[in-house]
Amino acid sequence: MAKHTITMTINGEQVTAEVDSRLLLVHFIRENLDLTGTHIGCDTSNCGACTILLNGQSIKSCTYLAVRADGAEITTIEGLAADGTNHPLQKAFHDQHGLHCGFCTPGMILRSVDLLKNNPNPTEEEIRWGISGNLCRCTGYNNIVKSIQQAAKEMQNESESV
Repeated sequence: MAKHTITMTINGEQVTAEVDSRLLLVHFIRENLDLTGTHIGCDTSNCGACTILLNGQSIKSCTYLAVRADGAEITTIEGLAADGTNHPLQKAFHDQHGLHCGFCTPGMILRSVDLLKNNPNPTEEEIRWGISGNLCRCTGYNNIVKSIQQAAKEMQNESESV
């Protein structure tokens, strides 16, 4: 089996490791780094539970090889909160009851970070379309949409006050 040495920045910390060429990024994150907030749901990229940010863009890490992430900057749910303060999306998911069992929540939040980065003031339809690749089996998505709307408003207010 071919081994490769990879180096990446995960949640602001540089990591170097030797990995098998077939190791999936989700397994590297969970098993090698013990960052278990990134969930494994379907192993086919259908559910989005494994969503992370790779160089600022949301990807599904269950079908992405760890060796492809060499040199990348990765953010998992553990790295989203800055200085111990929840990200506006984390706060909004709490405030609006956008989570139930919590299994989809890390991936849903990271997908929403990317969505709001590219569209800071989305309509409800744009939000629903933007998160359509992330499945939640517990909700009807209404409170998830409300959470994203709240975070969008809070993030706009923060950027206007800067």
